[in-house]
Amino acid sequence: MKKLDDAGVLLARILMPVLFIVAGWGKITGYAGTQQYMEAMGVPGFLLPLTILLEFGGGLAILFGFLTRTTAIITAVFTLLTAFLFHSDFAQGPNSIMFMKNFTIAGGYLLLAIFGPGAYSLDRALNKKW
Repeated sequence: MKKLDDAGVLLARILMPVLFIVAGWGKITGYAGTQQYMEAMGVPGFLLPLTILLEFGGGLAILFGFLTRTTAIITAVFTLLTAFLFHSDFAQGPNSIMFMKNFTIAGGYLLLAIFGPGAYSLDRALNKKW
């Protein structure tokens, strides 16, 4: 049963960061537009590099199971913050769904932070060397 659990955690780690990796890459390739959007929403544009680092870099870290627990906690907090900053105006179209989606994503990342990256991860491989 342990092998099935580890395979399940690996599958979750592959699926969970896709949204963040794609969004981070979009922010890299559409930097100016993203910065303008953030500023229009009241978020300082100088935070964009940190956002890219978290979404793209953090997404890759989760994918490979590197610094998984820390990255998962930071991503969960980030996702909750973005729910409140960008999706709390429920009068606008799909914002209520986006708000709940962010809460769901944060819950998944909190589970990953609690239970860890599983056997098939860089975290596990590196810990075995020490």
